Amino acid sequence: MAASRGGELRIIGGAWRSRRIRFAERPGLRPTPDRVRETLFNWLGQDLGGWHCLDLFAGSGALGFEAASRGAARVVMVECDGAALRALEASRQALQAAAVTVQRGDALEFLHQCRERFDLVLLDPPFALDCWASLLDSLPSRLKTGALVYCERGAALQPGPGWTVVRQGRAGQVCYQLLQTVTEKGVT
Repeated sequence: MAASRGGELRIIGGAWRSRRIRFAERPGLRPTPDRVRETLFNWLGQDLGGWHCLDLFAGSGALGFEAASRGAARVVMVECDGAALRALEASRQALQAAAVTVQRGDALEFLHQCRERFDLVLLDPPFALDCWASLLDSLPSRLKTGALVYCERGAALQPGPGWTVVRQGRAGQVCYQLLQTVTEKGVT
């Protein structure tokens, strides 16, 4: 089930299918398993052409590089760990991923300072980090109409008012969900 093998993982679809990227093995870093990534991109569609994606807590970069491999126009990866950041940048260069920007920083601070809006936000923080309420409060102003938010946790998220669960699944110890914001007129 593990998506990683000794600090590397395989991109499972798109232009870079079967290419391997290396990642820094850090405490709490657990790349999204292949099976979960496959399900996520089946939900989203294999072609993300023109999408602007934000990969907060980028870690290994598995989710962000999968989005870029499938044609996303822009992928911003945010990571605070220096070793993980260096590995992300090395992978970006190895893949010649011009659409990918690697940004050092805290995820919540990035959300508060960023003015860009995204079609897809990928959230896979360390399971021990309890930041979901703050993340979900900060996200709506960073989302384009109809945007999706992917959440990966050890237990299913109950997102609360203003959000709806579009899809969800579980694989081993990983619960994953796609969310959208809700207004008085319905899902955005």
